[in-house]
Amino acid sequence: MYLGANFGRITFVDKKEAQKRIASLREVISDMRYRYHVLNDPEITDEVYDSLTRELRDLENKYQEYKLDIDPLDRVAGAPLDKFEKITHEKRMLSLNDVFSEDELAKWEERVEKILMTDKVSYFSELKFDGLAISLRYEKGELVYGATRGDGFVGENITENIKMVRGIPLSIKNAPELIEVRGEVIMRKKVLDKINKQQEKENKTKFANTRNAAAGSLRQLDPKVVKDRTLDFFAYDIALLSEDYGKNIDTHSKEHELLFELGFPVSEYERKTSSLKEVLSFIKEIGGVRESLEFGTDGVVVSVDDLELQKRLGIVGKAPRYMCAYKFPAEQVTTKVKDIIVQVGRTGVLTPLAILEPTLVSGSTVSKATLHNADQIKRLDIKIGDTVVLQKAGDVIPEVVSVVTALRNGKEKDFVFPKMCPVCDGEVEKRESNGKNTVAYYCTNKKCDAKNLRRIEHFVKVLDIYTVGPKIIERLNDEGLISDPADLFALTEADLADLERFGEKSASNIIENIKDKKKPPLNKFISALGILHVGEETAKDLSSRFHTLENFLKADKDSLEEIENIGPNVAESILEYLEDQHHRKFIEKLLSLGVVPKKYEKPKGEFSGKTFVLTGTLESLSREEAKRIIESHGGKISSSVSKNTDFVVAGENPGSKYKDAVTYKVKIVGEDFIKNLA
Repeated sequence: MYLGANFGRITFVDKKEAQKRIASLREVISDMRYRYHVLNDPEITDEVYDSLTRELRDLENKYQEYKLDIDPLDRVAGAPLDKFEKITHEKRMLSLNDVFSEDELAKWEERVEKILMTDKVSYFSELKFDGLAISLRYEKGELVYGATRGDGFVGENITENIKMVRGIPLSIKNAPELIEVRGEVIMRKKVLDKINKQQEKENKTKFANTRNAAAGSLRQLDPKVVKDRTLDFFAYDIALLSEDYGKNIDTHSKEHELLFELGFPVSEYERKTSSLKEVLSFIKEIGGVRESLEFGTDGVVVSVDDLELQKRLGIVGKAPRYMCAYKFPAEQVTTKVKDIIVQVGRTGVLTPLAILEPTLVSGSTVSKATLHNADQIKRLDIKIGDTVVLQKAGDVIPEVVSVVTALRNGKEKDFVFPKMCPVCDGEVEKRESNGKNTVAYYCTNKKCDAKNLRRIEHFVKVLDIYTVGPKIIERLNDEGLISDPADLFALTEADLADLERFGEKSASNIIENIKDKKKPPLNKFISALGILHVGEETAKDLSSRFHTLENFLKADKDSLEEIENIGPNVAESILEYLEDQHHRKFIEKLLSLGVVPKKYEKPKGEFSGKTFVLTGTLESLSREEAKRIIESHGGKISSSVSKNTDFVVAGENPGSKYKDAVTYKVKIVGEDFIKNLA
């Protein structure tokens, strides 16, 4: 019997009655959470919600036998962590290409239609949330882990913090065998205001915007802090889905419907359209209500709705062809250019940087902005002392848009590129930039300290030597322990242990981490060299073409240009690097210190052209793991059995596909057949 929220509770005489009450409370509270976080339709006040929750906890404390080991209502924070573990994403978390105008969006559509050879494409438009992207993996309805995007391939395990985020289910009813959900953790504007008022009272730095607050909160090592920050979540994509559900999902819009049915919060601001005109209408509507939304959004994500067409369009670099982000016009402000300085990058390029009077743009204070190159300075006609218009490109990167020449007073000074490197006093020369008609200035000194530091930072980042950050690199360089990336592999614990603030354990961790990277994949090794124009994807192309470092070092113009995606300018840059004796000696030094890249291994293709169908429940493999193994051996996956099927992999409770396999006399194999291929 319950006497009301403010009138206290009485003890149940009958345990069964108490058990029923506990079950009812859980159901009601779960429904209230669902209404609030998913339907955005809170049925009752926070006070009533809190009262019911207190009653449930009181009963659970009295009748311990009815407490759940894993309670989906319980967001109790765990102990603080020392650091976050790494998690490798089974399916890469991609970035999006941005468009900033209707014209750019129309050009994106033209490219899509050209590849698909049709102008009949349906689109799905949704909000681009201003928060932190995460991935949630559920197996048999239970949350296995939550991870950050990281570099797209490897993120950080933030599961304990994820459990503190409102709206993220810890378990799912009627769930698929496997589902990996992608979405955004956000902080609502009213929550930010409340937190900043408290920060101000405590004389602490206030958060600049909801995105910074959400991202900073979610990466706290103490989950209790995350809980206190009151974060929310919106789901927007399904990365992995087992066939028990996936066979019915053929569009991105249906993915959103499934997410909603499973209990994930999905934004009400989304629309399926059959033309770009309708997409632009939706974007205009969002622009009109953007400021009144409870949370931050910096644009609209536009996708080709059909998932099969998405596969045909594929991915280029780090972004899908089938999706883009339309960014709202950036907020613009004016400020003064106090000075123009020059920074030196790892390739030696000199980049002018405007030092600005600090100003607030889109919620954060900006005091610097890149001016890119000499051509940009000439185009803008920018001088030291000018008043300039500043904006954030895509609401992220500050850039100078124009100069307010009417405010000049005659005291402004022209900027002249230095003839000597500002770091090493080496000679500076002009070179064509990226094969275009723009000119960049380069430091010609191969031993320039600034270039070396940037090269080392790039090298450790690519090889994921995570214990060696920029400050440690600078310290080791200042101490004379390293002068290039290869010197890292000659370090010993004794070298580090004697340095101030480097304890024995810290030194040991750094040396072990460096040793672990002595046999990197060939593509990682090539990318780490820092060859101009050779990024992650180009390095993969080179690795699959040459197979070994020895072959790569013998590359010529013809062999390079026959590789898809490598044009004359990239080939010339690679050859210039390989023909340079300084670079050759660096590679030889790496080899002499035991850094030997692994030989490229082409996926085995003994099942090339063979078609597999998976059915039933596999005991020790997920559907995605089984698919990955089969595809790595050249096989293809089909969702249905036909006379053209070569193998049916049958687990427990295989269903009608097993019968079809018998009918078509298709070879039926078990899970062990796939495991033996791994």
